[in-house]
Amino acid sequence: MNIRNSAKAIIIIDDKVLLTKNMDDEGYFYLFPGGGQEFGETIHQALIRECIEEIGDLVEIGELLHIREYIGKNHEHSSFDMYVHQVEYYFVCNLKNGLSSFKVPTNPDSHQVAVEWVQIKDLLEYRIYPKELRKYIIKFVQNEKSPVYLGDIN
Repeated sequence: MNIRNSAKAIIIIDDKVLLTKNMDDEGYFYLFPGGGQEFGETIHQALIRECIEEIGDLVEIGELLHIREYIGKNHEHSSFDMYVHQVEYYFVCNLKNGLSSFKVPTNPDSHQVAVEWVQIKDLLEYRIYPKELRKYIIKFVQNEKSPVYLGDIN
């Protein structure tokens, strides 16, 4: 089995974070925009491409905020993620052209149904993956320190 790298964007404007809205058998769930690094791409190139595909916009990449591992066999979705091992790099990003440039995603993920701004104060009420990251985003906007490496969390 291979370990997959993934780049994710944390885009915050006016106390809201931009997430992709997805649907499965349990209902709606939310993810941070981004995805897998392809062979020959830098992690930044992967993040820019994935944001165009999923949110329809270019991003400016800022600081690396968190690194998260996901080892599927250790989590609630192990029945279908048993052999998944992914390392995700979460970067603080800005929309390159601001809110006015927002377009339609060019290549959304298979479960993606929309893009949505979610109030940071309401993050704990949403089914967002990784779940543990919700509390770290709240700490970030409150200027509280958090570890960069979060370990194997979901």
